[in-house]
Amino acid sequence: MNAPDSPIALAQLMETLGSRAKTASAQIARAPAAIKNRALLNLAALLRQNVPALQAANQRDLERAGAAGLAGPLLDRLKLDAKTLETVALGCEQLAAMADVIGQIIGLKEQPSGIRVGQMRVPIGVFGMIYESRPNVTIEAASLAIKSGNACILRGGSEAIESNKALAALVQQALTDAGLPADAVQLVPTTDREAVGLLITMPQYVDVIIPRGGKGLIERISRDAKVPVIKHLDGNCHVYVDDPCDIAMAVTVADNAKTQKYSPCNATEGLLVARGVAAEFLPQIGAIYAAKGVEMRCDEAAAKILRAQPAINSVASIVPATEQDWSEEYLAPVISIKVVAGLDEAIAHINQYSSHHTDAILTRDHMHAQRFLREVDSASVMVNASTRFADGFEYGLGAEIGISTDKFHARGPVGIEGLTSLKYVVLGQGEVRT
Repeated sequence: MNAPDSPIALAQLMETLGSRAKTASAQIARAPAAIKNRALLNLAALLRQNVPALQAANQRDLERAGAAGLAGPLLDRLKLDAKTLETVALGCEQLAAMADVIGQIIGLKEQPSGIRVGQMRVPIGVFGMIYESRPNVTIEAASLAIKSGNACILRGGSEAIESNKALAALVQQALTDAGLPADAVQLVPTTDREAVGLLITMPQYVDVIIPRGGKGLIERISRDAKVPVIKHLDGNCHVYVDDPCDIAMAVTVADNAKTQKYSPCNATEGLLVARGVAAEFLPQIGAIYAAKGVEMRCDEAAAKILRAQPAINSVASIVPATEQDWSEEYLAPVISIKVVAGLDEAIAHINQYSSHHTDAILTRDHMHAQRFLREVDSASVMVNASTRFADGFEYGLGAEIGISTDKFHARGPVGIEGLTSLKYVVLGQGEVRT
């Protein structure tokens, strides 16, 4: 669908989407778990049945984006390959197999007055999802909306419009076949950027906005929204190689955390190495990075060790790090490397420069691991594992709507519980206050 011809037409479109979502949210909020799970299983089956058609739509997006000069990492995010489609189908099935938390009452306690007070988990209502490039987010958002009993309005990037329309059509078919309202999941069918401005200023219809994309997009939405926002701005993740550590394990994890895939927000961008293990560790990881064409932006100590290795120095790009490198999200085969005195300096560096997304320590010292977990101020903190695991699917959430670096309501990968709210419930037997 092309952009509406006028601001009035666009406003009417967004008003219609909002009104329909609000109506559908009441219907899906009261749907039994079995019906929501049926919709999810329908969706998984439809995704597998329609791989050729989905990839054809995606190819049109890829060709148009390539011709427009979209950067390599963003083209990579745009691609809907068979593995990606199978992953989101599995995510739907994983969600369907999970317990339904809607209506769950927790913390019920009897008070001196005789009343019992607890909290019930309920859907938020309607969320707006604004995202760039990755069309698989359409399925992740839709499936989480279904499981959590919410309605959602999805606004994907213009570069993925054909892919998103094809995916959204399957979602609405899955909902309808399960007896749920198709309007529970709606895609904004226009690439007009003004649609975003309208979506984030409709508190009468939308209860929360979740942006997922570049820093510019998220800053704009955080600034202009009249609706609460769940956000993260950057994915500047770190791996700290501690003294003592298992060097072989550290090399394997540091390699995976950086090179398994460069474009996701949970890829490691900063490598910190304790001085006591730097001479043994850096030549090994440096050889791997050099062979894979990773540019290493190093402090003086790291550069000295790496440049002393002829095999690395002859093929690798080893350049001096600037102050900006410590806080940079590259989304590319580039990594900053710094030698630190030990745990204290590593924690201080991470808390100063990281985006508070995901940070990991590789260590054999239990007390160091515990301090790192307590003191690093990030949404996900890991011990002896790759930062690439910071993902709703890998965490067993079925899928994620995004990764929040906020500290209120939802933090880290936002799954079902992040799309719910708690309300107090009071159970009595005729008690009155005296």
